Amino acid sequence: MDEREIIRLLLARDEAGAEALSRRFSPLMRYIIAPILSDARDREECLNDALLLVWQKIDAYDEGRGSFTAWLTALTRNAALTRARKLRRAAETSDFSETEEEALPETAPEEAVLAAERRRILLDAVASLPKSERDLFWRKYYYCQPTEQIAAEVGLTVRAAEGRLYRIRKKLRKRLGGELE
Repeated sequence: MDEREIIRLLLARDEAGAEALSRRFSPLMRYIIAPILSDARDREECLNDALLLVWQKIDAYDEGRGSFTAWLTALTRNAALTRARKLRRAAETSDFSETEEEALPETAPEEAVLAAERRRILLDAVASLPKSERDLFWRKYYYCQPTEQIAAEVGLTVRAAEGRLYRIRKKLRKRLGGELE
């Protein structure tokens, strides 16, 4: 079943769409979750959470803003990072009674605007990198993949991958100057 058909079924709230989504995209979603969560049970729960999020938020998907795969990837990554934060917080406090609303600090409007501006500046700088450098940057700092995995998948030694990542950070630091401070 192709992507458009899956989206159509999900929008129609047809369970066949959820099954097709799981069959077609679970390997990709597991690939994204794996570097973020180390425990197999946490990874499976996160996968289920992400699949449920897709079902719940399919109406928010906008084809004009990007591909379905990119939207799904971002949703999956964010679900994994949220679960990792919750697990870390639970381990630190050993208090499992905290609700999600209590866990999220409120941000002042000025801080939110400044954070959005810093994010835009950084994204523009990353977008100006050559594709190979951009791919390495996203793998390491967005998808949280270990350097060893990146090196193996792009055909580099670990040392070469670390060197390239170092040079990318240096290039971004130079290009950004004090703009993110």
